[in-house]
Amino acid sequence: MITAVLFISFFILLFIGVPIGICLGLSSVFTILFASSTQLMYSNLNLSIIATNTYTGISKFLLLAIPFFVLSGNIMAKAGISTHLVRFIDDCIGHRKGGMAIVCVIVACFFGAISGSGPATVAALGAVLIPAMIESGFTVSFAEALMATSSSIAIVIPPSIAFVVYASISGESVGDLFMAGIIPGILMGVALAIVVMIEAKKKNIQPPHEKRSWKERWNSFKDAVWGLLMPVIILGGIYGGIFTPTEAAAVAVVYGLIVGIFIYRQIRLKELFEIFVDSAKTSGSIMLIVASASLFSYCCTLFGISSAAQALLTSVSTNRVVFLIIVNIILLIAGCFIDANSAMYIFVPVMLPVAKSLGYDPVAFGIMITVNLAIGQVTPPVGVNLFVAMGLRIKNAAASLVSGKEEYYHVTLPMISKAVIPMIIACLIVLLLLTYIPQISLLLL
Repeated sequence: MITAVLFISFFILLFIGVPIGICLGLSSVFTILFASSTQLMYSNLNLSIIATNTYTGISKFLLLAIPFFVLSGNIMAKAGISTHLVRFIDDCIGHRKGGMAIVCVIVACFFGAISGSGPATVAALGAVLIPAMIESGFTVSFAEALMATSSSIAIVIPPSIAFVVYASISGESVGDLFMAGIIPGILMGVALAIVVMIEAKKKNIQPPHEKRSWKERWNSFKDAVWGLLMPVIILGGIYGGIFTPTEAAAVAVVYGLIVGIFIYRQIRLKELFEIFVDSAKTSGSIMLIVASASLFSYCCTLFGISSAAQALLTSVSTNRVVFLIIVNIILLIAGCFIDANSAMYIFVPVMLPVAKSLGYDPVAFGIMITVNLAIGQVTPPVGVNLFVAMGLRIKNAAASLVSGKEEYYHVTLPMISKAVIPMIIACLIVLLLLTYIPQISLLLL
């Protein structure tokens, strides 16, 4: 009965549109109150346990990296790094068929390595790249779907907030997770580039411009190099033993400020307050989810739900192949409804012990889970990246000329859901490779 109260209340709140952090917290509170009032063995439970466990869930030094990475991503987004990255990548490969869409994939990977957030990557790059893809011949629904899917790689390419959360739950090294995420992120980018090339060939989309000279490429590289150096500094500092992952996040903030204020000169001192406020809002929402998910996870442990789920998983999947199929199915379904951080706290404590007992490397398991949840960012009905892409106001230049007033494209959820299907299939192929050949993720360790 306690299990029913926890999950039924959670899903009712979720389906009526309550934010996920509130869903997790309220359902946990309802369950604790119900258990303490109806079950004698839980009669000593009181509301103080809620405050204690929510605080414990976020009072970890490792999680301090999250607000710093959020802040550094916002600073680099305001610094105009996206414009410089687009120009450099376009100069390198924009002369190929479907070149602008391939530029979108590559730039999203690079910017994801700066922001660590899928929705932030869509917001920062979409206004520039989606109109450019439409102008080169791609449909608006394909352009928005590709922007959303490419941006989902941001939580796989380091530095990744999802990896920090997984490390805080599992006890694994953040540095190892960061390094293990590089190859999977690249593979997802390659898979999406193949989808682009197939689409370009099918629609006979021509290159947007002639091949650039080496001098033009060098000039654009010099402009973009400051943004390209950020992930190098973070990973190099961690693996060089210069600073910890949390300290690396703080270094990224300082580096971003130097680039934005003194090199690109796109950030004015009076704009810093707005950047700090936006970062605080984003960090606050993430930490609320982490705190609520910690309480939800505590309830699952306290009332024996986690141990029962582990026993069930172990009994039905003594074979590692079967276990991994079940895990992928559960996570892909969960990704349709809840965000990556919440899913980590709900499923990792249940699934990771079983994975370890079957001899599966915990770092590779973290990569597999994160790729699953990255795909979840573009799977309806709650694919957050899709909704961010749809929310961008993309001007329809042709219609504006005819009507004499500003017209904007309108992409519906069915339209973008249809366009994103081949991209999801490409990412699922990568997921299968990473799941059953975990050595791919561990190659750089």
